Amino acid sequence: MVLYTTPFPNSCLSALHCVSWALIFPCYWLVDRLAASFIPTTYEKRQRADDPCCLQLLCTALFTPIYLALLVASLPFAFLGFLFWSPLQSARRPYVYSRLEDKGLAGGAALLSEWKGTGPGKSFCFATANVCLLPDSLARINNLFNTQARAKEIGQRIRNGAARPQIKIYIDSPTNTSISAASFSSLVSPQGGDGVARAVPGSIKRTASVEYKGDGGRHPSDEAANGPASGDPVDSSSPEDACIVRIGGEEGSRPPEADDPAPGGQARNGAGGSPRGQTPNHNQQDGDSGSLGSPSASRESLVKGRAGSDTSASGEPGANSKLLYKASVVKKAAARRRRHPDEAFDHEVSAFFPANLDFLCLQEVFDKRAATKLKEQLHGYFEYILYDVGVYGCQGCCSFKCLNSGLLFASRYPIMDVAYHCYPNKCNDDALASKGALFLKVQVGSTPQDQRIVGYIACTHLHAPQEDSAIRCGQLDLLQDWLADFRKSTSSSSTANPEELVAFDVVCGDFNFDNCSSDDKLEQQHSLFTHYRDPCRLGPGEEKPWAIGTLLDTNGLYDEDVCTPDNLQKVLESEEGRREYLAFPTSKSSGQKGRKELLKGNGRRIDYMLHAEEGLCPDWKAEVEEFSFITQLSGLTDHLPVAMRLTVSSGEEEA
Repeated sequence: MVLYTTPFPNSCLSALHCVSWALIFPCYWLVDRLAASFIPTTYEKRQRADDPCCLQLLCTALFTPIYLALLVASLPFAFLGFLFWSPLQSARRPYVYSRLEDKGLAGGAALLSEWKGTGPGKSFCFATANVCLLPDSLARINNLFNTQARAKEIGQRIRNGAARPQIKIYIDSPTNTSISAASFSSLVSPQGGDGVARAVPGSIKRTASVEYKGDGGRHPSDEAANGPASGDPVDSSSPEDACIVRIGGEEGSRPPEADDPAPGGQARNGAGGSPRGQTPNHNQQDGDSGSLGSPSASRESLVKGRAGSDTSASGEPGANSKLLYKASVVKKAAARRRRHPDEAFDHEVSAFFPANLDFLCLQEVFDKRAATKLKEQLHGYFEYILYDVGVYGCQGCCSFKCLNSGLLFASRYPIMDVAYHCYPNKCNDDALASKGALFLKVQVGSTPQDQRIVGYIACTHLHAPQEDSAIRCGQLDLLQDWLADFRKSTSSSSTANPEELVAFDVVCGDFNFDNCSSDDKLEQQHSLFTHYRDPCRLGPGEEKPWAIGTLLDTNGLYDEDVCTPDNLQKVLESEEGRREYLAFPTSKSSGQKGRKELLKGNGRRIDYMLHAEEGLCPDWKAEVEEFSFITQLSGLTDHLPVAMRLTVSSGEEEA
């Protein structure tokens, strides 16, 4: 399949579209700014309360007449541009494909050679997030502002979180006799698929008590030790980069000093402990947990704490206490992940996106300029990106569309096929956006017999108004039909002569319904959940105890307790914090408007990550290894991103 790298089939149409949009944009920008000036966020209200001279109100009163005059002057040009822009949308393609050519050995082609479908299983990591990159006036309805700056910061945080070095930390302590739970980082080895040790693009400070294992036992270079700057592209030269760190009390070793933190200490305090009360949408500095542009390690990087029989023989005072402290950190992290020992996989609230993230699905990337900024940041880690997905005008849908679908997909693996469908059954405000579903087929490897190993991913955003359950159920029906049609139309295999082996089939996105609310019973019982497994769900209307809501209470987005990834993580690990800062469905029977209904689901979990257990290669099995609720985008969106790691193993390995 030919992937579209431009929105129009020829340069003439592209030029005409640019001219028409240039005529429309001044009017569009002025309307957006004018409306935004009358929709303050809670952060701006607090600033105004601290402004005794009311300077912001004076500025608004001064500039409003100017905006109105310019708006009236721009209307004729906007009308002329619209006359050209609207018919052009019938020739517009449903997405734009972008590939970063200059990736060197980190390219997707190199990743394909790392898994041949035999031997040890392969893990793939998926993440989804609603980032609310609407025009600024519309974003303010969700208590968010400064869309362009947020887009750049979101891209930086995702890129830097995913490009973190893989760290395996082993704690040697006479009191640590337990093995901590595996994190996302533990599912990769320090070697590539070809068995060659990889260089570590790490960010670990050297201390006398830290012993670097890997790459022949050599210390990483100074560049690796310092880590990439938060604003620079991150070179993820190998998907399986890893560093094994040993923290122990060997004879003659020196414990780390207090001003030289080791990864174990960072596990408790986050990656640098950013100051409380920072302004929202701020640029993270070195050491800030959101940016990760500094030598630091997260809780996820505490991969395997393994007990050793060694005892600390250091003669320095306080050595044992420091080692015991580090051992206790790992134990606490293990206890948090093992809170429900009957679960077959690990789960946690994480301050970072998982390291070595393979696939990213985003919703509500509606603003075109913000989408471009976000794409440029994500290209520092992802080689393949689809953006500006959807249709405009009256093309393909029943009503006129002012916004695209808001979907964006990023991948480290080559994209083979793409399809997009717009939901026809929408109403109210949702009818103005071309919400739909994006279907992708990616290649993740090849067998020694030259059979392609592929995976299927679907990203969607369903109808928003909570009372329209029937519309969402209809969209889920369409989603299932489109999934089946896409697999059938893109499959080049037959039962007798399979040319492709399917490793995974994943559906994710913002479904706009939860699994606990009594108002969402129709969606909870949909047949989609019989074909695809939800790792957080026990059954219709029943969540697993550890699952939490993904929709935040917008009134508290800028509170000091949740304004940083570390703070939000700590809040969500307590029941009281979840009650205060997560959105809960309102009870119609309570008679109190806005009253939070006490639900065992810990809030509205409307962002889903599903995977199929059937329809894969008969000899393979895809199992969830980790599931994570992520706080790294705190202050930048009103949703919690979620991530899932699947491990695909063959029957030969199990045997």
